[in-house]
Amino acid sequence: MGDPGSLVTEGRAGERSWCLRRVGMNAEWLLLEDGNEVTVGRGFGVTYQLVSKICPLMISRNHCILKQNAEGQWTIMDNKSLNGVWLNRERLEPLKVYSIHKGDHIQLGVPLENKENAEFEYEVTEEDWERIYPCLSPKNDQMMEKNKGLRTKRKFSLDELEGSGAEGPSNLKSKISKLSCEPGQPVKSHGKGEVASQPSEYLDPKLTSFEPSGKTTGAHVNPGPAKVIELHRKKKKASNPSASQSNLELFKVTMSRILMLKTQMQEKQVAVLNVKKQTKKGSSKKIVKMERELQDLQSQLCAEQAQQQARVEQLEKTIQEEQQHLQHRSLMEELNRSKKNFEAIIQAKDKELEQTKEEKEKVQAQKEEVLSHMNDVLENELQCIICSEYFVEAVTLNCAHSFCSFCINEWMKRKVECPICRKDIKSKTHSLVLDNCISKMVDNLNSEVKERRIVLIRERKGKRLF
Repeated sequence: MGDPGSLVTEGRAGERSWCLRRVGMNAEWLLLEDGNEVTVGRGFGVTYQLVSKICPLMISRNHCILKQNAEGQWTIMDNKSLNGVWLNRERLEPLKVYSIHKGDHIQLGVPLENKENAEFEYEVTEEDWERIYPCLSPKNDQMMEKNKGLRTKRKFSLDELEGSGAEGPSNLKSKISKLSCEPGQPVKSHGKGEVASQPSEYLDPKLTSFEPSGKTTGAHVNPGPAKVIELHRKKKKASNPSASQSNLELFKVTMSRILMLKTQMQEKQVAVLNVKKQTKKGSSKKIVKMERELQDLQSQLCAEQAQQQARVEQLEKTIQEEQQHLQHRSLMEELNRSKKNFEAIIQAKDKELEQTKEEKEKVQAQKEEVLSHMNDVLENELQCIICSEYFVEAVTLNCAHSFCSFCINEWMKRKVECPICRKDIKSKTHSLVLDNCISKMVDNLNSEVKERRIVLIRERKGKRLF
């Protein structure tokens, strides 16, 4: 298999394609494919996702759209972005389509403070495919597929755990019997007094290392439960197995002893029959003795079978507990992974909130600066020189200077000339523009300034009546 990149390059070799070349960089170029609409923004449903490293909210979710018109000419449209789209240093009107040509300069967003250029600036160009391909920016859907492939897979799923334990304890006896016997020779369970049909050569050679003889008596056959427990303890100390493995070892030992007892019963019965055939009247004591030994073997076999049944039940219980423990552990691991993912999401959201808070603080600072500038304008340009207050019912004289109507009337009682330029007052014109402007600007100031102006207007109306 060859490199996918080389295959794509060979498939389009010799072609020329349009693209937006990132200014000052040989990477993150945006390909303009014929017949396809190209969307740019910071959201997930766009063709190319742009995330600003300096100001995350500089690029809108769906910032702009590039597509070909009916004549095949590429166009660009500002999709109501917050910080605008600029074509050749001129801002585009939102939702209006503009044609772009080779060599045009496209700017997304605005430059930040103390910087001459914006972060995302492009030049429209048409280049050979071999030149464009190494510099192209990956599309948003390609990045999502790549990130999806990087996710780690679960080592074990709950379905796998349930599948491994689906057989359950129901098939336990047949499985364990295969461990203690040769393949293809299952062990059959017999009741009291029944003679086993299992020959001695089918025993596990590791567990039965001796040949039983017809002379063996009950006292020599039964090693007692103390030896079984001692063997189990030695194996546990040597390998330190789990609870189910320990019960399995005991089960195998008990199965071998049951098979051995059945074989000895077979041999004892054959010996009794042979003695009966050989001696018709005599040796009755010997026959009684052998029958007693046979009964002892049968009682030992019954006891071993009862122990075996108890161990099978204990082993089933242990396996069920281990399956539940595995399921619980798998669930805990899944919960821990989910917890880590949620913590990562919360941290990202906190970081985004902090950045948004910083942006709000910047906007608030700009707003305060504008209000301060507006206050300066009011104090310097819109104050009456006579009363040093904002104009109240402003009038403009023939010399173009403005004063409060009340103030200039009081002034003219003494002198009929402008207080500023000393020209004779020939006309007075009421200025609605100044009154409306001052009223709107005062509405944005603090309550103290508003109250003082209301009181001033009320006082002057009272004096005018008198």
